[in-house]
Amino acid sequence: MDIYFVRHGAAVEQQEWKGSDRERPLTDAGARQMTRAAEGLAALGVHPDRIISSPLVRARQTADILAKELRLTERPVADDRLAPGFGIEGLTAILETYSGSGSLVLVGHEPDFSTVIGRLIGGGRVECKKGSLARVQLKDAKGLTGVLLWLLPPKLLGGIARDDRLPREAE
Repeated sequence: MDIYFVRHGAAVEQQEWKGSDRERPLTDAGARQMTRAAEGLAALGVHPDRIISSPLVRARQTADILAKELRLTERPVADDRLAPGFGIEGLTAILETYSGSGSLVLVGHEPDFSTVIGRLIGGGRVECKKGSLARVQLKDAKGLTGVLLWLLPPKLLGGIARDDRLPREAE
């Protein structure tokens, strides 16, 4: 199983936001950044079975952008297990819920994703910047061991989308 970890795009700064942190949205630039990153994912041929996001607004917005650009028929699912504080226990529960899937996109937050990815790959320091994508191929879903195949920043993903030299899948 492949798990794609996508950190939400750039959001309104906490000190500038008057409402609840859960309701803090993407900035316009963050939404554009995620659209370009999603186009890059599409160019790479990423077609997940399901997108699951944190229930926070900025993560749900990111998930919606991904679903639109990847032309998924099923809407993303908001899951409280991906809220800040997400850990290996939450991942285990999500994998049990979606055990028949070949690939999942999880949209969430730092430092949670870096910690979980580090655990899956047997240690090491990983840092997921806003809008970045990490692809982990699980070798053993029960034992939660895997290999980090990609860790791509959003600028690189956006560049992939604009690189006409890459082969594209048929529309």
